[in-house]
Amino acid sequence: MTSRLDRPTTMRTPLSAASPWPGLAVSAVAVAVGFAVHALVPLLSPPVVAIVLGVLVANLRPLGPRYAPGLAVASRRLLRIGVALLGLQLVVGDILGLGVGVIGLIIAVVTLSMAACLWLGRLLGLSPAQRLLIAGGTSLCGAAAVVAVDGVIDADDEDTATAVAIVVVFGTALLGLIPLGAAALHLSQRQAGLWAGASIHEVAQAVAAGGLIGSGALAVAVVVKLGRVLLLAPVVALIGLGRRRHAAPGTRPPVVPGFIVGFAVCVAIASTGLVPAHVLAFGNPVQVALLSAAMFALGTGVRVSALRAVGPRPFVLGALGSAWIAGLGLAGALLVA
Repeated sequence: MTSRLDRPTTMRTPLSAASPWPGLAVSAVAVAVGFAVHALVPLLSPPVVAIVLGVLVANLRPLGPRYAPGLAVASRRLLRIGVALLGLQLVVGDILGLGVGVIGLIIAVVTLSMAACLWLGRLLGLSPAQRLLIAGGTSLCGAAAVVAVDGVIDADDEDTATAVAIVVVFGTALLGLIPLGAAALHLSQRQAGLWAGASIHEVAQAVAAGGLIGSGALAVAVVVKLGRVLLLAPVVALIGLGRRRHAAPGTRPPVVPGFIVGFAVCVAIASTGLVPAHVLAFGNPVQVALLSAAMFALGTGVRVSALRAVGPRPFVLGALGSAWIAGLGLAGALLVA
């Protein structure tokens, strides 16, 4: 596997080397396509469509070096702004209103899922960075969590792009399987919503799954899922503390990246109740657009040849981790509902 320093033309190309506008323009086109496809097929969120487009472009008609600076802006700056704005969807009072049992379920699912993914990843022989990226994406909030974890461990581009692809693929699988499973098990709307929110990787995927199950499940799924998102900041802080403890003096990463601080500030703003709902609602499409642009940029770094070199083990971890969190979510939903 190549390192960032070995590749002169990557998404990490210095931004001063050339204009970012070509890369940003093609990312904007991908965002527009993502929203258009989502309007036609609501189950396909714009970020999912965007990353698929990026992978297709990377493997069918790779973009030239002139696009690299703009893709770097999208995959780093725009993505981190999008992660910060994700906090505007979180109102702490709504999550506290779920009750002690459901809050305990959220904490248990995230904790046990992270622990299991890290343990299984070690058994599979994956690097610490790969284990952390996949564990964070599976346990917390998909691609946004992958990037948040990358902010404190500074993983290779291939590891980050592979982890994003893994959580998108298996999160999409759970989007379809959990509504089917809920119907087969004759779960109530509340039980099914708890299961979806506690298990599915992306916020948009949890929303789609809740909508498939029913309006009663949708509201529960969204709030439970956002409860997992709320744990993003403390989990990233713990990872940052662990990395600093083992880093050499002078090379220690920040405990909490700036965009995670921004995320916490946005949560606080949304939770005060002082900002009108329509103003907060405006942040949602902006956040989705920014994440979609970033997903496209990350997708352009996913090449089939690189995936072959990585081997099946990260995907095995993604599958096992997704199955484990789905099992935890179902058990918890039956227990606390």
